[in-house]
Amino acid sequence: MNEIKVLNSGKKFSHVSVGNLHVFEGKQFVKDATGATSCEISFGTLPTGAAVPFFHSHKENEENYIILSGAGKFQVDDDVFDIEEGSVVRVATNCDRNLKCTSTSPMAYICIQAKEGSLGGYTMTDAEITERQNML
Repeated sequence: MNEIKVLNSGKKFSHVSVGNLHVFEGKQFVKDATGATSCEISFGTLPTGAAVPFFHSHKENEENYIILSGAGKFQVDDDVFDIEEGSVVRVATNCDRNLKCTSTSPMAYICIQAKEGSLGGYTMTDAEITERQNML
């Protein structure tokens, strides 16, 4: 299993790393390491021909899968469709889901899980331009 490294943190942020994603293997959740309160983020990989070893469903949380590399199949209940690098799949609550790698190279993905219907504001409806000295 990959180990999360806490790189830096402050009163208003956490900075962690799961390491080099090109050699990352397995599944790693980061909510506890970052102290997140609004969502769970996980990194996952599947070798060629492998699928997640179980179907699962969530009662309150939707999931968004972002495919970083590789290709495969995704199943939501009885719907099966192709996925590949760059695919983003949102899965609602109360339905079964699973994915399988069918490419010759491993599939790497990020899964973001958050309470369905909880997003009140986003992008510029929740953000405001502020004045601050740029120290980058």
